[in-house]
Amino acid sequence: MNENRLIELEIKTAYQEDLLQTLNKIVGQQQHQITRLEATCKMLNDRIKSLSTEGNGGGENIEEVPPHY
Repeated sequence: MNENRLIELEIKTAYQEDLLQTLNKIVGQQQHQITRLEATCKMLNDRIKSLSTEGNGGGENIEEVPPHY
């Protein structure tokens, strides 16, 4: 009876180790994806800032008061 119990505990431990490895792999993939998304957001933010500075220098100012005021 003790041997069966020991075998069951070893099986449960093996499943838990496999689950832990799987979850660790998933967390690593998610961290990689978060890093890529952060880089993309930074690039888009920089592009928006550069477009807004380029637009203000050469074109019409969005905050300018209309001529009828």
